[in-house]
Amino acid sequence: MDFATILGVISAFSLVFAAIATGGGLLVFWNLPSLLIVVGGTFGATLISYPLSEFFNLLRYLKNALFKDNLPLSEHIDTLVKLVRESRKEGILALENRSNDMSLDPFMRQGLVFLVDGLKAEMIEDILALDIESTRERHELGAQIFTSMGTVAPAMGLVGTLIGLVQMLQTMDDPASIGPAMAIALLTTFYGAVLANFIFLPLAGKLRRRSHRELFARRLIAEGIVAIARGDNPQVVRYRLESFLPPNLRKSQAAAVPPLLSGGRR
Repeated sequence: MDFATILGVISAFSLVFAAIATGGGLLVFWNLPSLLIVVGGTFGATLISYPLSEFFNLLRYLKNALFKDNLPLSEHIDTLVKLVRESRKEGILALENRSNDMSLDPFMRQGLVFLVDGLKAEMIEDILALDIESTRERHELGAQIFTSMGTVAPAMGLVGTLIGLVQMLQTMDDPASIGPAMAIALLTTFYGAVLANFIFLPLAGKLRRRSHRELFARRLIAEGIVAIARGDNPQVVRYRLESFLPPNLRKSQAAAVPPLLSGGRR
C-alpha cells in the first residue's frame, strides 16, 4: 500500500479524533440517523449520476488509489534501447519472441506486436496515441465518481441539517426532543464535510495523479516503439527517452565525457 496514503489517513483522522476526545468524548459525535442520511444520500445520488456497472468499479478504483504504483521509467528506457539494438542487428522479426514476454509492460508488448506485424512508424504512432487517450478517459471516470461523491456528501449534510431543524421546530414544546433533533442537524453537516474532504476528494486527487504517471510512462514507451519502427540509432533513442526523466536520473549524462581540467588543453 502507498505509504503516503496510509500516513495521510492516519494523521487526518487521528488529529480530528484527538481534538474531539479532548473536548468532550467521541460518543458525542456519533449519531446513526445522521450517518445514514449522509452515506445513503451520497451513494444514492451517485447511482443516479452513473450507470450501475461503472459504480461497481469503485472497488477497483479504490485499489488503484490505495496501492503503490510501480512505474520503473529507467528500466523501460533500458529495455527499449536493448530492443532497438536487437532490431537493428537481427531485424524487426527478431522481436516476435519478446512480444510474448510476460515480464514486459503490457503496453510495450502491444507495441512490439505492431512492429512484428509490419506496421509503419506513422501508423503505430497513431494507434498508440489513440490507446493513450482512451486510457486517459477511462482513468478520469474513476476520479470523476469520487469527485461527485465529494461534492454530494456536504450537500447531503445540509439536507440532514434541514431535516434536524424541521424536527426541532415541530417539537419545541417538548424540551427532551430538542437535543436529538439538533444533533442530527449539526452532525450531518460534520459527517458530510469529513467524508468529502478526508476520503472522496483526496481519493479523486490520488487517482488523477496515478493516471498522469501511467500516461507519462506510456508516452515514453510509445516514443521508444516508434523509434524502433524508424530504425533510429540506439544512443539517439536513449537521449530522446531520457528527456522524460529529471536530469539527475539520466544515464547518458552520467556517462558523458567529463569536462577538461582547468589546467588541461582547451
